Amino acid sequence: MSPHNYYKHMINRALRQYFISISILLTLLTTTGANAQQAPPDTVKSGIYITSIHDINFKEKEYSISLWLWLKYKNRKFDFLQNLEIPQAKSVNKSFSTIDTSGEVVYILMKLQCVMKDNWKINNFPFDRQKLRFAIENSQFDSRSLVFVPDTFGKHFDPRFTLNGWRIDSLNISAGTRIYETAFGDSSIKIPHTEYSTYKIKLQVDRDAMGLFWKMFLGMYISFFIAFMCFYIHTDSIDSRFGLSVGSLFAVVGNKYIIDSSLPESTSFTLVDTLHGITLVAILMIMVATSYTLRLVKLDKIYQAKKFDRMCSIIMLAVYILFNGYFIFVASRA
Repeated sequence: MSPHNYYKHMINRALRQYFISISILLTLLTTTGANAQQAPPDTVKSGIYITSIHDINFKEKEYSISLWLWLKYKNRKFDFLQNLEIPQAKSVNKSFSTIDTSGEVVYILMKLQCVMKDNWKINNFPFDRQKLRFAIENSQFDSRSLVFVPDTFGKHFDPRFTLNGWRIDSLNISAGTRIYETAFGDSSIKIPHTEYSTYKIKLQVDRDAMGLFWKMFLGMYISFFIAFMCFYIHTDSIDSRFGLSVGSLFAVVGNKYIIDSSLPESTSFTLVDTLHGITLVAILMIMVATSYTLRLVKLDKIYQAKKFDRMCSIIMLAVYILFNGYFIFVASRA
């Protein structure tokens, strides 16, 4: 081999070794960075025990809850006594808290009384079922650093506490992620998107409806039957028949306004609207039938007027009961 070829061979060999070394170094750096980015977040084992739910304010869309909350974790930077976040809470009162840091795991136990805001579904009121929601987050650490793990051991609510007018159907506990489309003013975050781990409780309650139903709708049904009695008043007393119908009409309208005043505003057509609408239309049809009876009387067709009243009374009562029964049945089974 000539000296020229020898030196050329050595230079090529050195360049290959150099590029191999650079490649290995870049691979190590990439792997180290990927491992650092894929480091799993610390877990927080969370549990809850509800002692009371009270002051359910249907009009203001809120309720009060008292509960014990405990948290277990290893990362001592998690300061839940200062950074506990309860979304949808109107107010939070921490009446008791204790922390144990003697072992490897930090243990926090606290007693909370919260007034929670929620959305009620009133389409089937008073045969409604509601879901009461409660959730916690850590306001300092996002989901890359902290995730919640539910503590499912034991019961999660006191079976001795009762909700006035409600029955507890089920309680579901889970952990998830809550997304915020904002950087909260952090200029280092280029995309306004942050995620926080959340510990969630959903308590489904069913209303004990029948007593409340008759309490709210008894006046409406009495008004209808007062108007319905017009069919059994003698055809000579047309003024009395119209007077009863008009009075019943205003009574139903007043009853609806009273019920609406205790419910939150809604843009949908609810069961309350449906039943009152059926009753108003039924009374209106009674007034129309009375007008036709008056016309027959003026034509001296007394027998036909009485026959028409009997036929209308049977049809009107059957249709009214059928429509009310159908919509009440659908709402109670929804």
